Amino acid sequence: MKARVFVSLKSTVLDPQGQTVRSALQGLGYAGIAEVRQGKFFDISIAAGVTREQARKDLETIAQEVLANPVIEEYQIEVLD
Repeated sequence: MKARVFVSLKSTVLDPQGQTVRSALQGLGYAGIAEVRQGKFFDISIAAGVTREQARKDLETIAQEVLANPVIEEYQIEVLD
C-alpha cells in the first residue's frame, strides 16, 4: 500500500514563492493566472500487513507531528492501493 501526504501553506499565510511564480508566469504571457500556491508532497510506502485503518492513523500522526507545521501549514492524506 502507498500513501501520499500533501503539505501546503494555509490560505491565510503569505506565500512569497507562489507570488514569484505567478509573476513569472504573467511575465511569460499567462495573464489568466490569478494565484499560485506552492507546496510539497511525500510518497510513503506502507509495510505489508498493516491495515488501512492503522496506516491512516499513523499517517495522520506523522503528518501532524513531523511533516507539517500545523501553525502555518495544512495537509491532506491520500491512501493509494
